[in-house]
Amino acid sequence: MHPPPPAAGVAMDFGQNSLFGYMEDLQELTIIERPVRRSLKTPEEIERLTVDEDLSDIDRAVYLLSAGQDIQGTSVIANLPFLMRQNPTETLRRVLPKVREVLHVASVEMQLTAAVSFLTILQEESMSVHTYAHSFLQVILLHLEHRDTGVSNAWLETLLSAIELLPKETLRHEILNPLVSKAQLSQTVQSRLVSCKILGKLTNKFDAHSIKREILPLVKSLCQDVEYEVRSCMCRQLENIAQGIGTELTKSVVLPELIELSGDESGSVRLAAFETLVNMLDMFDTDDRSQTILPLVKSFCEKSFKADESILISLSFHLGKLCHGLYGIFTPDQHLRFLEFYKKLCTLGLQQENGHNENQIPSQIAEQEKKYTSVRKNCAYNFPAMIVFVDPKNFHMELYSTFFCLCHDPEVPVRYTIAICFYEVSKLLNSGVYLIHKELITLLQDESLEVLDALINHLPEILELMSIGGESSVQENKLSSLPDLIPALTAAEQRAAASLKWRTHEKLLQKYACLPHIISSDQIYYRFLQRMFTIMMTNNVLPVQRAAARTLCIFLRYNRKQEQRHEVIQKLIEQLGQGKSYWNRLRFLDTCEFIIEIFSKSFFCKYFFLPVIELTHDPVANVRMKLCYLLPKVKSALKIPADMHLLQQLEMCVRKLLCQEKDKDVLAIVKKTVLELDRMEMSMDVFQKKNYEKDLLDQEKEREELMFLEMEQLEKEKHQNDGRSSDKSFEKKRRDSRTPMQSLPKNIPISVPGPSSTAPSTSKEIKKSKLIRSQSFNNQAFHAKYGNLDKCASKSSTLAHTPSVSGLMRTAMLSLTDDSFRTRNTSNVPASFPPNPVLPSTSRGTGNTADPKSSGSKDTQPRKATLKSRKSNP
Repeated sequence: MHPPPPAAGVAMDFGQNSLFGYMEDLQELTIIERPVRRSLKTPEEIERLTVDEDLSDIDRAVYLLSAGQDIQGTSVIANLPFLMRQNPTETLRRVLPKVREVLHVASVEMQLTAAVSFLTILQEESMSVHTYAHSFLQVILLHLEHRDTGVSNAWLETLLSAIELLPKETLRHEILNPLVSKAQLSQTVQSRLVSCKILGKLTNKFDAHSIKREILPLVKSLCQDVEYEVRSCMCRQLENIAQGIGTELTKSVVLPELIELSGDESGSVRLAAFETLVNMLDMFDTDDRSQTILPLVKSFCEKSFKADESILISLSFHLGKLCHGLYGIFTPDQHLRFLEFYKKLCTLGLQQENGHNENQIPSQIAEQEKKYTSVRKNCAYNFPAMIVFVDPKNFHMELYSTFFCLCHDPEVPVRYTIAICFYEVSKLLNSGVYLIHKELITLLQDESLEVLDALINHLPEILELMSIGGESSVQENKLSSLPDLIPALTAAEQRAAASLKWRTHEKLLQKYACLPHIISSDQIYYRFLQRMFTIMMTNNVLPVQRAAARTLCIFLRYNRKQEQRHEVIQKLIEQLGQGKSYWNRLRFLDTCEFIIEIFSKSFFCKYFFLPVIELTHDPVANVRMKLCYLLPKVKSALKIPADMHLLQQLEMCVRKLLCQEKDKDVLAIVKKTVLELDRMEMSMDVFQKKNYEKDLLDQEKEREELMFLEMEQLEKEKHQNDGRSSDKSFEKKRRDSRTPMQSLPKNIPISVPGPSSTAPSTSKEIKKSKLIRSQSFNNQAFHAKYGNLDKCASKSSTLAHTPSVSGLMRTAMLSLTDDSFRTRNTSNVPASFPPNPVLPSTSRGTGNTADPKSSGSKDTQPRKATLKSRKSNP
């Protein structure tokens, strides 16, 4: 990093004091470097750390555990699972005894490593369960009460995992019987805490009778322990114990203990009892819930505001599950009271009555604010459950104001959580989703990118619900009731692009691929397409560029206007495929890969096959290398015999690469690509059994592309007919009134509804055309002609199958230039693409655009040489 420049008007001080300051800084740097030099090993230390290379793994492990340093012993223990896989017999006979000796005096790091290694050996099942119990179980039990809490917990986790696999008799003799003495009051608190967790795990391994006779007495004793930590720990294990003993014993044994613990003098014990009751609600019948549990919960909620804020945090987290479990037994008054209690928690810390005590110090105020934020965050997490609690029909009256407050909460964690829940809320509201349109815009415009990142995880599903839901079922004007959506989406993308969180930007661009199903094609063209181009050409993050390229291809796929499609294709070829920057040409190949995936084979061959293979003459080796990786996919897009001439050109380009390539890395990839191309099977015009699903999918893509062309033609005819009928009606009125008025131009379509003589016939023609198209889609004759696409996009269909190279170039050229791009009046819409007067009228290699605003000029000389070589080799 460069030092900041001096402030304006302040001269640099090179006086004596300044120089002495610099010398002190240098001395500090020297002092910092000294420990690094001292940490170097001396020859004697290196000699002690050196081990004979001829030793086997077992001998080396035994030697290091016996005479090595602590770090070497830790390395051996970490490598213990590998030794067990390689030579289990010798490891158990020679290495494991040494490990037992070392662990008695081992450091904390070695103990933690041993616990992890023992657990790994158990999970890998490198030995039988009986062998593991005989060799490792006693070592685990021995270190359960280690003086370091972290080490003790690590060994406990290993033991709890082992209990799942050990046989019942081993558990009874090795664990349960010694546990009777370990759970006594005479033992340490840590020993009794370990006993509580082991008891909770053992209940899943024994039958109800054994649990009642051997485990429940210990459970009752530990629930009455003198230490509140033990009572709290045992209380949290009651849920596991209840699952093991069944409903009857739970009601007679566990529930009384929970009721007693819920009134304990310690707040942590009461909290543990409350959380356990909430988790066990499904195990109790309606009478127990209404007569026993509901009064306890009600009392707990009433006392929560007077108690510590940590209780409020737990209560707010479990409130959704609590309301769901007690749903149906609330009286209307209780239902309203719980709802008001939830609303109060949602604004905790925001209202004036929840202000701070004047006697509190700033650190206490900050800690309290943090707890209040946690409470509101938990309320946001439970919001979908509360919608179910009040019924989605009552959302607007009961919960909308609360939802508004959560979406506008001053703390980011709260808004982040409600953004995560936004999709669930939208699903629950269903037809009432229009009520939260404004909140969607608010979260899209949130200043925190974390909130935006959480929201866009389900953005396509949310927008789809928004587009189909609402007060009106009419979907012709998608999201017409949400005019701020597009500005919010574009602002969100620009905010993500300006940040350093490129993964959020990449995800947002990927989610934008849903927009063709949400908003109109023109809106995408004028508001999003040019932005995708800009990102592809200017962004410095490769995943972001690729995401923009794929989204642009999807926008192009569902574009409804042929003129706009041609303009996008032209820009892709000129600004990327023929751009000056090799980076743009690499992105062009990425885009072509997405086009092969998204579009039909005929579309790629028609517009992008020639620009792709022209890159075999690219002066940059990286471009040629990337092209070689793409060639198999290019070949897979060809169909025989219709594309035989394209296959010949592809083979000719590969031969030239083999013969003329000078870069050794590219040449090696070319050779591998040639082998892969030779192994590939060509697709046929008719369906084959091997590629039936792929061919069927490709035909469906081609049918959709043809359908877009037909729909565009129908819309043009409809506008023309509407315009003519409107002109005739206007002339008739003018003649009747005999008022001199300026006649309107006949080529302007007027969409004002009114009587029209041609409307019925136009409607009949449209219905007939749709019927014919529907019948053609249902036809099972799969050998459809691929010349139909050329009829809609080009007037040169007769040249489509000409085998010569020059004929192919004319065909591709004419197909692009038939519908020339006319300059559009963009005064009422934002200009996304500069108007191009006409497409190049020559081949792709020699044509130059007349548009002075084109950002990517082409290298014309290599392209001319390419065409000359092709014309000389028909």
